Amino acid sequence: MRVCVGTIVHHPEDARILHRQIRALRDAGHEVTYVAPFVHRNVVPPAGVRGIDVPQWAGSRHGRTVAAARAALRAGCRDADLLLVHDLPILSALPRRRPPVVWDVRDDVAAALGSSPALPAITRRLLPPLVRRAESRAERRLHLILADASHRDRFAGDHPVIPDAALVPAAPPPASGRDRIVFVGRLSQDRGAAEMVEMARRLRPHGVRLDLIGSADRRTRPLLRDAQRAGLLDWFGYVPNAHAMRMADGALAGLCLPHDRPEHRPALPAKTLDYLARGLPVITTPLPRAASLIGRLDCGVIVPFGDVDAAVRAVLRLRDDPERRAMMGARGHAEARAHHHWPDHAPGFVARLEEWAAPVPLPALGPPLLA
Repeated sequence: MRVCVGTIVHHPEDARILHRQIRALRDAGHEVTYVAPFVHRNVVPPAGVRGIDVPQWAGSRHGRTVAAARAALRAGCRDADLLLVHDLPILSALPRRRPPVVWDVRDDVAAALGSSPALPAITRRLLPPLVRRAESRAERRLHLILADASHRDRFAGDHPVIPDAALVPAAPPPASGRDRIVFVGRLSQDRGAAEMVEMARRLRPHGVRLDLIGSADRRTRPLLRDAQRAGLLDWFGYVPNAHAMRMADGALAGLCLPHDRPEHRPALPAKTLDYLARGLPVITTPLPRAASLIGRLDCGVIVPFGDVDAAVRAVLRLRDDPERRAMMGARGHAEARAHHHWPDHAPGFVARLEEWAAPVPLPALGPPLLA
């Protein structure tokens, strides 16, 4: 099977796309063409994968990005049996002549737009219905896989869930230290960036340092740069997931402090599973799925939304109780290995794509799915 994989939003080394799905396809003997913003992100296609560069999605250059993406997908799909796409915006760039298309639904864009404080009120009202309409149209024309069962409520059909699992080491995790906490993932205000900077400020006199590993949005970068210049924390920027998790090894806890927003509530943050996979206790805000998992396993601490004092106290209690840290880390690792290990889910993912693939393209399906 020849599969074309496309994204114009995500980093080309995105963990779910490259390290999980493309790797699973390659391990099963399938050929992969990868359409992604390699030049923009200053990376090269992985060995054994044909890469086609495309611009990174940017709203101010919508027309040019869509045109370039359509040309790249047309080239990538020329001999493909299946097209797998990962972004809502890329649906507007699907070529008219194409093989069966699978949309990997990962984020609730409508919910995020509807609650974004950065957007004008009228935009927050008008955009979400348009996005829901585009999702409905995509559901009628494409195959869908869902990264989380919570996405089922947005669609009429019964679509398979391919969970955002982790790569869980078989060996026991390394012993956690007592002088460092970590955050791995995208950094923004709604993911607790300001609270983490304040935590770093308050923990500094206690000898505990914060490592931030991940890219940041435009509004958050100045805050992080200033904190790093002041010596409060280390911000490493984007690091490929496999390397990022090795950097996290040995920390006393992993942070997951998103705000209480509609797009955050239904799903389990992928970073939670990544922390458990590395044997790190998790300090999380009380999002329903995260709080349920951490509370059931007793593998971390749940703190109120926006409560820096509670988060600092949780760090210091864990620092001063190495036995509790070790027990939490062991329980989390065992849970991740038993239920959230990606190689256990990869065969089902590959089998589903093999079922949907076709040796000849489907007929043209009319205009693009998004205006």
